Amino acid sequence: MLVMEQKILSRIYVVRGEKIMLDRDLAELYGIETKVLKQAVKRNAARFPKDFMFEMTENEFKKWREKTILTASDKQGLRYAPFCFTEQGVTMLSCILNSKTAIEVNLRVIRVFVKMREYALTHKEILLQLARLEKEVKGNSKDIENIFMVIKELVEKHSTPRIEK
Repeated sequence: MLVMEQKILSRIYVVRGEKIMLDRDLAELYGIETKVLKQAVKRNAARFPKDFMFEMTENEFKKWREKTILTASDKQGLRYAPFCFTEQGVTMLSCILNSKTAIEVNLRVIRVFVKMREYALTHKEILLQLARLEKEVKGNSKDIENIFMVIKELVEKHSTPRIEK
């Protein structure tokens, strides 16, 4: 289970500010050819509005290929701009790909997306708490500075040798 989650997680990319999965990666997970997946999507185009699925532009595709580490066979298999499926698009795929494997894979993919969202919310909460703490510390910085000055004076006063008469 963990291996499958890692495999799914490693195939989630960010394009246009959206977390997406590529048609070829989903097809591989479902155990079908990419062209079969694309044909099914094209036959059911009304189920895939732009916020569910989009095709990379040529420029996006070029930039994505440049920044993504790909094997030689990956590069050869990526000659055409892929379909990019958002979380909602992956969910919609379960409606048109009705095999047992597709349903099982979709459940796992959706769970990974949900975990990512939960992690992001937790991360956001931690950042908000740090910002509040930073604000408090900045507000007290003058007091802290005064405390250090007093301590320094006390240390200097007690470390100065006394000359007795």
